[in-house]
Amino acid sequence: MADEKKDSTPFLKNGTSPIVTKTPLPMGPPLSSKAGRGKAFRQVMASFVANLGTINTGMAFGFSATSLPQLKSPDSTIPITDNEASWIASLSAAGTPVGCILSGYLMDTIGRRLTLIITEVPLILGWLLIASAQNIPMIYIGRLLIGFGSGMVGAPARVYTCEVSQPHLRGMLGALASVGVSTGVLIQYVIGSITSWNILAGISASIPILSLLTMLFLPETPNYLLSHDNKEKAEKALTKLRGSTCDLEGEIDKMIAFKEKNHVEPLKSPREIIKALMSPSALKPFTILAVYFFIYQWSGVNTITFYAVDVFVASGAQFDKFYLTISLGIIRVIFTVVGCVLCRRCGRRPLTFVSALGCGSTMLILSVYMYFVHYWKQNDIIPMHSWIPVASIFIFIICCTMGYLIIPWVMIGEVYPTQVRGIVGGLTTCAAHLSVFSVVKTFTYLNEALYDYGTFALYGSMSLVGTIFFYLFLPETKGRTLQEIEDYFCGRTKSLKKNNISDTA
Repeated sequence: MADEKKDSTPFLKNGTSPIVTKTPLPMGPPLSSKAGRGKAFRQVMASFVANLGTINTGMAFGFSATSLPQLKSPDSTIPITDNEASWIASLSAAGTPVGCILSGYLMDTIGRRLTLIITEVPLILGWLLIASAQNIPMIYIGRLLIGFGSGMVGAPARVYTCEVSQPHLRGMLGALASVGVSTGVLIQYVIGSITSWNILAGISASIPILSLLTMLFLPETPNYLLSHDNKEKAEKALTKLRGSTCDLEGEIDKMIAFKEKNHVEPLKSPREIIKALMSPSALKPFTILAVYFFIYQWSGVNTITFYAVDVFVASGAQFDKFYLTISLGIIRVIFTVVGCVLCRRCGRRPLTFVSALGCGSTMLILSVYMYFVHYWKQNDIIPMHSWIPVASIFIFIICCTMGYLIIPWVMIGEVYPTQVRGIVGGLTTCAAHLSVFSVVKTFTYLNEALYDYGTFALYGSMSLVGTIFFYLFLPETKGRTLQEIEDYFCGRTKSLKKNNISDTA
């Protein structure tokens, strides 16, 4: 029991013992009640602007789907091989981990807002470099810069959103990043089908430029300002984010009480940072989310996103490949929005199970059909029932967007301690994009070793097996404040379940 108690002790600066008491936080109108709510429009607009940069992440994913067929065509101005195509597709994910780690450090050092502004610079440079590319190395470098910037924007956008929104809006607004990613994919599919790859890259540069300019008008998050003892600035920021309808003083007092109760202070030395990262309150949720991202990436979602046109051709679908790709992008956007609404109503666990079971079963169906396509081609038989692979891929995307593409990204901004929310959030997005790189880069090799049907069978099996992990370890954070979630992972509370939840998040 002694060891168990020691493991649950949260990291506190300078070895200060935690004050674990039954003393309630300052009372006031509950933040989850209508009397304590701020203006939703202000929180929605702040979150929308913060997540504009995430559209670029989807554009980085979708760029290769329409551009690679153009680059591999006989009349391409820059001809590429299959190996070079795999590098163009995966290099954005290779540059992402570095950006994730850097933005995590910057978030806790210079703030969430300024980090979001800085992230747009490599994105602008990367797209312009590809637009003006005269050779393959220029495309490679551009893709690396885009991946680097995409890695930088992921965690700050989600942390900023979760810190400026109240519990009843946090789940829905936290999912805006996933809507941004899906929108970016659709933009690339639509514009890429009617224009050349270099013009597409030039148009893509407009998104990070717009994001940079609009971020200049947003305030820093009150949580970050309070963690750096700037109460006056925190009050001004909260006023801008909530308006006059909210009990501003009560919300600030609760944040300060939590900070003082748990000795939440900025970490300065590397030793303090490492000790905080290794504490159960950071290590436990990091492990859960890192495994979550690995499972969902190896369900095959980004293989289809990056290689959408090629996958439709290989599946034996007898429809126009670009029409199918655009339709896929539209469905992804629509059901990502649906997922945002469901995230507020249904919670994190149920939507995750929908994705795990739905993605796993549809991938296995696609795998079986592709096996028959392989057999039919060998025996010169005309493929039959070509609607099956199309339906499988579309249902796969629907299931994926409602859980996998939303839930872990929302939880990045929810489950980590205030002191290291930036750093460990960056490390989590780093782990996520390493999983993206691993699955996208190995796709062509797996196809050679297992054939396409074997590859998709592997993806389906991974998703189904992952259901066991989610059932055992994934917590439900719907309706809980950031302080309640932190208390749970620190061991100060046994469970996040409550019987008096009147609002959802």
